[in-house]
Amino acid sequence: MENDKNILKWFDNELSEAQIQDLKNSENVETLEKIAFYSKQMHAPKVDAQKALADFKARKLTKKETKVIPLNYKSFLRIAAVLVVMLTASYFLFFNNTVAFETQIAQNETLILPDNSEVILNAASKLKYNKKTWENKRDLELDGEAFFKVSKGKRFTVTTDAGIVQVLGTKFNVKERNNYFEVHCYEGLVAVTFNNQTVKLSKGKSIRILNGLVETLEDFNATAPSWMNAESSFEKIPLKQVISELERQYYLKVSLDGVDDSELFTGTFTHKNKNIALQSITIPLKLSYKIEGNNVTLYNYEN
Repeated sequence: MENDKNILKWFDNELSEAQIQDLKNSENVETLEKIAFYSKQMHAPKVDAQKALADFKARKLTKKETKVIPLNYKSFLRIAAVLVVMLTASYFLFFNNTVAFETQIAQNETLILPDNSEVILNAASKLKYNKKTWENKRDLELDGEAFFKVSKGKRFTVTTDAGIVQVLGTKFNVKERNNYFEVHCYEGLVAVTFNNQTVKLSKGKSIRILNGLVETLEDFNATAPSWMNAESSFEKIPLKQVISELERQYYLKVSLDGVDDSELFTGTFTHKNKNIALQSITIPLKLSYKIEGNNVTLYNYEN
């Protein structure tokens, strides 16, 4: 340990002649001299502090580039489509309790409700109800025209944009079209609510609301509406409403040339022959018509 300290002092020329002689006697003098020689050749590198600071500030910090995996767009769309189908199916399976029916032009459909009530849906009409609440609340929404044979039970309600019809067990027809609302009672008792006023109809009675006005109609003896026998019947109905019904029963687009669509019509047209149907409408009103494909134009004789 003492020799280690003396070696360091010898490198620094801090030993006396006597201490140097003792060190040479105890150590390999040749090795010590080589160490002393080479250590003098070693110098600490000179550092330019200002330049080093400038280089540090100018240096751009770099980071490892993140590997990006390109997304396959078609694969993404397929996955998205599958998810949409799954979510939609789940919704209809667990949350959607609405049962809906819809008829197209010239189509009628007979429906049996959960309580065995029967509904016959006229052309271009919609009907829906909630199957979950049906047992306690027999409520339906109607857009169009339908004939109902209601099984006895809890109150049966048909709601339209124009009014509400309520019964316990009966047969009735509801027609709700643009600015037109009509109810006929064929059996039992029907309560019709319109503008917060309720009117009760017994067998053979009917009510019509046309353009917001209530009309009084004569009693009738029919057991079912005429449309169920492939005919549409009208009593003092504006031509505009008659034409709309004609378009629902046939694939036709009707236009008027100098004809007043507010003129009242009383009569019937068939659902089985469009030419006979057009004649049934035009002859009583002293009109004529021409057909071009599915387009029909009604005009006065003098035109």
